[in-house]
Amino acid sequence: MLNVKPVKNRADFDIVSWPPVGGLILLPFRPSTAIMAVAVLLPFSAIAQSNIQLSSSGIAFHAERAGTRFSIDSNGSRTVTASPTAGILINGSPLTLTDTCTASPCTLHGKTAVGEEATVSVRIEPHHVALTVHPAHEGAEVRFVTAGASPAYGLADHAVEQKQFSTLENKQFNTDVTGFKDDIFLSGQGLTRLVSNFIIYPKQGFAELLIDPYRKIVHTSSNEIVQGVEHAHGDVRMHYFFGDPHAIYAAYLAARNAAGYRVMTPKYAAFGVGWEAFGALGWDTNQKTDTESIDHYLKDGFPLRWIVVGSGFWPAQPESMHETTSFGYWDKDKYPDPRGMFQHFKDEGLVSMLGLRITFITTGPYSDEGAKHGYFLKDASGKAESFTGGWPKMPYYLLDSHNPAALNWYMGLVKKWQDYGVSGWKEDFYGYGKYPLRDDKVDPTNDRLMAQNQLIIERNGYLSSNGDLHRINDFNYNQDQDRGPVNALALAYAGFPLVYPDIVGGTFGESHFNTQRTPQMETYMMRNAMWASLHSSMGMGEPPWSFRPEVANVMRKAAQLHDRISPYLFQYGRRFATDGYPWTMTPLPIAYPTDSAVYGHENATDHRYEWLIGEALLAAPLYGNDYATATTRDIYLPAGEWMDFETGTIYQGNQVLRSFSLPVEKIPLFVGGTGITLEKQDNDVFACIYPIALKGSITLSLPDDPRPIRMTVAASLKGARKVVVKDHAGKEIAASKAGFAYRFRPVAGESYTVTSH
Repeated sequence: MLNVKPVKNRADFDIVSWPPVGGLILLPFRPSTAIMAVAVLLPFSAIAQSNIQLSSSGIAFHAERAGTRFSIDSNGSRTVTASPTAGILINGSPLTLTDTCTASPCTLHGKTAVGEEATVSVRIEPHHVALTVHPAHEGAEVRFVTAGASPAYGLADHAVEQKQFSTLENKQFNTDVTGFKDDIFLSGQGLTRLVSNFIIYPKQGFAELLIDPYRKIVHTSSNEIVQGVEHAHGDVRMHYFFGDPHAIYAAYLAARNAAGYRVMTPKYAAFGVGWEAFGALGWDTNQKTDTESIDHYLKDGFPLRWIVVGSGFWPAQPESMHETTSFGYWDKDKYPDPRGMFQHFKDEGLVSMLGLRITFITTGPYSDEGAKHGYFLKDASGKAESFTGGWPKMPYYLLDSHNPAALNWYMGLVKKWQDYGVSGWKEDFYGYGKYPLRDDKVDPTNDRLMAQNQLIIERNGYLSSNGDLHRINDFNYNQDQDRGPVNALALAYAGFPLVYPDIVGGTFGESHFNTQRTPQMETYMMRNAMWASLHSSMGMGEPPWSFRPEVANVMRKAAQLHDRISPYLFQYGRRFATDGYPWTMTPLPIAYPTDSAVYGHENATDHRYEWLIGEALLAAPLYGNDYATATTRDIYLPAGEWMDFETGTIYQGNQVLRSFSLPVEKIPLFVGGTGITLEKQDNDVFACIYPIALKGSITLSLPDDPRPIRMTVAASLKGARKVVVKDHAGKEIAASKAGFAYRFRPVAGESYTVTSH
């Protein structure tokens, strides 16, 4: 008989050796995870001779039948190391496998010491190992446990909840989530609404994800990594991804799509500069103030592409109308001619949006119908459940969006807004943290809206990229300014790189802070605008003309910069939807996983928030909680040559530019890598070739035509005084100097060769 004894003090015994001396295994005693002493009823000789060894596609999976301790090798190297205790736990008890297999895919059977049974399926694919546990009893807690690794990145919104979930002494804002521990991981905790439990370990070359929309268990530290579910609802699916970051994100994309959490192609208009009434006007909105503000922005040279009208467009009375789901009902005094208003905006080339939620005030105009037909979430008695939360202020019902009939009904109601000329939606359900709502509560509605070609700003969701933009949580002047960049980068790490960093300046109309114009506030507006301009989208709010002209000029410069690079951002947003890689916001540890200099700086100590945009731009804004006093930053330039986007100065890579001057008006961008961008200039889209482009090939695509444009640089363009561009037939294409680049108008589907003189 093989005996197992607990060790109560980890200092007494650190690791389980295999094979055990005299058939004795010592396990650490962990009350927190309910790992107790167990009697394993298999002879040691039987276990030792029948451990599982599977290999395929450069991946080797090893598992010991006792405790299902598993490890995974990738390309001949140990990548995921086994836990010293147990690899799979059912209700806190290690699962021992009772049979074996020799080839992937396979299904094994197991049993715990207390009699809990489960099957374990193993499937190996290129860059991917999928483990599926099916416990015999519905509702069982299931955990997958391996040894630790660090640094760790991802977790989307949960990454900014370190004060609540970090086990480390230093709980500062930090993209490295090492030390994170949450046994009820779910949306609604703190600021969390856009949710992913995907974690990537770029130094080690792997990532992991347990796909489940309900309460999850997520721990990551240098000692132990755990993902699990509080209560199993059928199969529990755990994924491990391997390779370089491109391979990992491609495998992650495939897993998301296969599980029904789709990554959808965004739309170009979303990548332009936006305007939000809530930022510009707060609650004091009406047809007149909306129109005047938007027209003022356009007149002042702000290149707006999309707008969010509201809030408070619903009837003032009765109060039961105060929600976005008062479909088709307008306040007739505030909005006497909504069709005319939206037509005016359409004539200006703008996409008009409204806020949208799945909350129905219980006494609202459509609530009786929804309750009668069972379209809302139900309580234990089978009746429509009443909720209270942040908004609306009155009790409300929640759409059961996973009910097809309810979803069809909801979409029919949405059409009432669409009939007025609305073609986009800012999804914004919040304030539900006291309820254990599933993470994907709005995913079905966003899926349907995207299928209708509607423009979507996504705030809630699980794993899906079923919006054109991924908005960070409301970000205001009175908040810690390191939260914003950490939130944005964490979304990118987690597979949500189409980041919209909320309204420039936040919401002045909500009385969250003193709106008196001070030098600090004006510095904030300029820094915030320049930082925002480097994301997939930016949105204007508090009027620039309400500040000093110098401040307004910097805000305008930031908006015009964003408009200039919007075609470039969009083509990489489109590519993200095809390969899963966070092209539009690539954190440096993802772009350069083997470069030790890129680690440990995306935090509230160093404030060194840098990322690649596509293959040619490096963003290095001065931002963080020291924004009011800092004028310089240490900027790391990765390998290669990098040109200051604004001055043309060229720097060698693999160095830190110490105390690099970044005045508020400076564009914090460098050009390097491929050295080729797409830019909007003179109301047209140009391919821009900078004289640092290296020999090689690159693929571009125009906003209105996805057909690939292939460009081949025949030799390095370093120091080129003239650039010659020829099409596939050898015809020379006119390329003129514009700033520091040579530009020409590319044609979709064409191939070009670039040389220099």
